[in-house]
Amino acid sequence: MKLNKGYFKMILTFMVIVFTIQITACGTIIYPERRGQTSGRIDPSIAILDGVGVLLFIIPGLIAFAVDFSTGAIYLPSGKKKKVDSENDQILIVHVNPNELTKQTIEDIINKHTGRSISLDREKLQVYQLDNPQCIPVKRICGAY
Repeated sequence: MKLNKGYFKMILTFMVIVFTIQITACGTIIYPERRGQTSGRIDPSIAILDGVGVLLFIIPGLIAFAVDFSTGAIYLPSGKKKKVDSENDQILIVHVNPNELTKQTIEDIINKHTGRSISLDREKLQVYQLDNPQCIPVKRICGAY
């Protein structure tokens, strides 16, 4: 039985689309920053995508599950972002002589009072000059962690 060229192209196109979807459904590709986690809560969206792969193509789906579990990309991130609540959280004001301020001094002060090491050489760092402490844009700080 000979296959019609149009029918063959249609099947080939369908297979390419399905395999492309399966490859992109892998949590390792979607969330590369999650690699290296050893445990945690499983991300339902990644589990569902990998499960669809098992339903459509058993071997690639099982491989997707195996890769996601072995790399840790199937787990939700463990770090929780702190939400700033202006009523409950207090803003610490540290008085420093402006003539003594350097990048290193600011990094040391923040590390001393928060216990977090930071670098002021980041690309997305935003600096605000304030007239008084009441001008602090608390809502803009919410996503800073």
